Amino acid sequence: MDSSFLWSLIALQVFMGAFDTLFHHEGTERLAWRPSQKTELRLHGVRNAIYAAIFLCIAWFEPHGVFAMALGAVLLIEVVITLWDFVEEDLTRKLPGSERINHTLLAVNYGAILAMAGSYLWTWSFQPAAMVPVSYGWWSVMATLSAIGVGLFSLRDLLAAARSDRLTRGNPAALVDALKTRQSILITGGTGFIGQRLVQALVSAGHSVTVVTRDPRKADTLCKPVRVLSSLDQVHSEDRFDALINLAGEPVAGGLWTTKRRANIVQSRVQTTRALEGLVKRLTHKPDCLINGSAIGWYGLRGDDPLTEADAPAPAFTHDICDAWEQSARKIELQGVRVVLLRIGLVFGVDGGMLAKLLTPFEFGGGGVMGDGRQWMSWIELDDLIRVIAFGLAQPDLKGPVNATAPNPVRNTDFTRALAGALNRPAILRFPEWLLAGALGDMGRETMLGGQRVLPARLLQLGFVFRHPDLAPMLWVITGAKPGRKATFPAKQAPAE
Repeated sequence: MDSSFLWSLIALQVFMGAFDTLFHHEGTERLAWRPSQKTELRLHGVRNAIYAAIFLCIAWFEPHGVFAMALGAVLLIEVVITLWDFVEEDLTRKLPGSERINHTLLAVNYGAILAMAGSYLWTWSFQPAAMVPVSYGWWSVMATLSAIGVGLFSLRDLLAAARSDRLTRGNPAALVDALKTRQSILITGGTGFIGQRLVQALVSAGHSVTVVTRDPRKADTLCKPVRVLSSLDQVHSEDRFDALINLAGEPVAGGLWTTKRRANIVQSRVQTTRALEGLVKRLTHKPDCLINGSAIGWYGLRGDDPLTEADAPAPAFTHDICDAWEQSARKIELQGVRVVLLRIGLVFGVDGGMLAKLLTPFEFGGGGVMGDGRQWMSWIELDDLIRVIAFGLAQPDLKGPVNATAPNPVRNTDFTRALAGALNRPAILRFPEWLLAGALGDMGRETMLGGQRVLPARLLQLGFVFRHPDLAPMLWVITGAKPGRKATFPAKQAPAE
């Protein structure tokens, strides 16, 4: 097989397949962490194993006789698996447009490869059975490297499929058990990482949920039934809500903090909150409570100081964001609404947020410590946060700032060790301060190299019980660490002097 054009088609197939895997499967869709995609992962694992065998075969051998027939049969089996995969994808998830286009190009290109390769296989099949050694120079090297790559992803997908059942999180309705009576709740930011799980919990428990989102298409994945509006202006003055939950806002760590982006981050929160204030003013029946999102960034960068709701902030842009948001929410108190300012820590779950971005690098051995690793990470597991929100709605005397963090914050070094341990991977890299600060500016300095040691004093005083108070055991649970493997939890961090 000495056709450079055929090898060019194979190289193009490898490139498009790598893009589909890295950008879609690992990036935007994160299939390895979605229990619903267990069958798709198995299909990908088997297909990638077939690709690995094919690439190694054509890189260094010319199959003759029965071996050529066997290779032809394997190519046809791959077609059947791909068609099965297409059906499975359509049944279990909504494919983004870019993935559909890429799949179409892959199918067309693969058809051209089969048409050209078929003539070679037909000729070789009439020759005596043998695996004749050959070499195509750099093409053989490319095919070998591709075989190693798809082989690794084959193993990863098969292991992820086996892990899928361990990612099940139980009955979401139990997360809002604190709400004893049926509630009617309006949520802004309900299509985000936190909002989707909150909607699922409330709807599963029989509560009436209205979600306001600027892009109603994002609401397609929400648990049903749910009322979806594109603007607060669509809420009627006679609508009755027991509570409002405001989680809307542009991601803080979603890019460099340019002057324009800083303004957008603040205004996206303030404008929505002001719109909620206007809604409350015109509602005939005022809601009892507003749970308003905020963040532990309100405290600024305070080093090792243990921080409760009674502590003052230090200057930082994260403080400016949270303070503007909280001040807007406090105005709604003037309408007789109880306002809870939920200062949320790093929310850990495999579906989104910071942890979701780290899982793939850590799984492939690319995890490491940020800076000197001594910065504090105050965190909360996603389902515990949903329970905190329900707790806040159910406590008639709770208002003002509430730290929504687990009681045991950790340093970045301990977080890195715990996540690597849960995934059974090494984490030997270190990302120096000059690199992160130089590449990401103030965003990197405040969100990655800085931190806060925040304690949930008010929640603990009111008797709230965290299901996940400690980081390492929590990571083992939510990442589906294999039962029977010895847990090596890092020692608890000694209190800072």
